[in-house]
Amino acid sequence: MSASLDRILTTHVGSLVRPDDLLEFIRKQQDGEPYDKAAYEACLKRAVADVVKKQAEVGIDIVSDGEYGKTISWSRYILDRLSGFEERHDQTPGFRSAVAGKDRRDFAEFYAEYEGTHGFVGMGKTFKTGSWYVTGPIQYTGHALIQRDIADVKQAVGDTKVVDAFLPLVAPASVVPQRTDEYYKSEDEALFAIAEAVREEYKAVVDAGLIAQIDDAFLASTYDVMVPPKTLAEYRKWAELRIEALNHALQGIPPERTRYHLCWGSWNGPHTNDVPMQDIVDLMLRVNVGGYAIEMANPRHEHEWRVWETVKLPEGRKLLPGLVSHATNIVEHPELVAERIVRLAKLVGRDNVIASTDCGFAQGPFARRVHPQIMWAKLGALAEGARIATKQLWN
Repeated sequence: MSASLDRILTTHVGSLVRPDDLLEFIRKQQDGEPYDKAAYEACLKRAVADVVKKQAEVGIDIVSDGEYGKTISWSRYILDRLSGFEERHDQTPGFRSAVAGKDRRDFAEFYAEYEGTHGFVGMGKTFKTGSWYVTGPIQYTGHALIQRDIADVKQAVGDTKVVDAFLPLVAPASVVPQRTDEYYKSEDEALFAIAEAVREEYKAVVDAGLIAQIDDAFLASTYDVMVPPKTLAEYRKWAELRIEALNHALQGIPPERTRYHLCWGSWNGPHTNDVPMQDIVDLMLRVNVGGYAIEMANPRHEHEWRVWETVKLPEGRKLLPGLVSHATNIVEHPELVAERIVRLAKLVGRDNVIASTDCGFAQGPFARRVHPQIMWAKLGALAEGARIATKQLWN
């Protein structure tokens, strides 16, 4: 993981709001309309260059491509890059704000209105999605697509004054967890086949000199679905296997060029049945990566900074706490960001903290959580807060 010996570095989780011209190409792709592929690739390259430049200008040190190369969601994009899956369309609405767990049951009236308004934000176009089936051997087929993403972000970085760059990639546990298997003998067999396949994507990114960020929202959010009726112990057993699969996928990849993003799902709902951080922090720390990016700004989890009073961050690992939220249009004050940084730095060491965001500002191409003007203001507040914290920590 990138580190600085004289200041707090800044980054974010990866997904940024897409520009309108790029979205028009993606809309045509999703609708099956004809489009100029060369023009699309040129538009994508320009958009990545612009968003990298903007990140640098606002003060982000470790930048991403905004996930602009993904034409579905943060996790389902991988279905364009794997063999063995088949989508069978039904009449289910494409917008699904949350997993169907206890939170939804406890706040049924809220969710009925929330989903009817697409999450109380301007979601833009939504799509009907089908059910996914495993119909053959799962293998990685996205070599050309990941090489394009790598080339676009590396060209965009160029001589830009940033410290590093990363690409967000999906974890095995978050690859279409709601699927019907018609090929493998067991769920475990399919899970490890997925791990073998996505390793190729992880390795391609790291071999290209970039940081691979592994996104795993389903690992934590599945607790809301399982418990109750299942117990915490049963959930942990389920999660442990998926951590094992991820470490299998990471074999042979330098940990210092990887980081793991864990969140409780990005929808702006109550989240009253989220699994507490203290109940899964040991599982998270088993992941063989160089850093851990976790939600720590939203009011359901901010108090969990105290976990680090008793939990030791492993030697050589970094903590990437979320210090501004993707789920509110309120722009956090830089002084508050600085306070959050300083209290964590005193627990895990100032050289081990990289200031980040809770989650992505866009769940997919058309699913943004805040207005882009707000997004940039939040990233600016993050950078300013890091500068304030740096003065306090290196006084």
